[in-house]
Amino acid sequence: MKKPTYHIFICTSSRMAGDPKGVCQKKGGSALIQYLDEGIQSRGIENVMVTNTGCFKLCDRGPVMVIYGAAAPQGHWYADLTEEKVDEILDALESGKPAEHLLLA
Repeated sequence: MKKPTYHIFICTSSRMAGDPKGVCQKKGGSALIQYLDEGIQSRGIENVMVTNTGCFKLCDRGPVMVIYGAAAPQGHWYADLTEEKVDEILDALESGKPAEHLLLA
């Protein structure tokens, strides 16, 4: 496998035993992974890896996403995700920039 240009992590509140619990799961974190995958493919964005994660400890702001890549080695953090916000983030990703107004401060 080639090293991905971007690695996107989305909290799904997974626990060690694989049991989904927590806020991000209840707020649709798992469904956003599929939505994100479909958006990446429909836009033709290449060399992106999407991974679900356990808790980022930002439960009051979930679902949470972090994107790492050459342009974001420190990571770009996004919170309170919705399908509309994912679309905006993918628009920005296509241009190689973060969606500044959605970044978690």
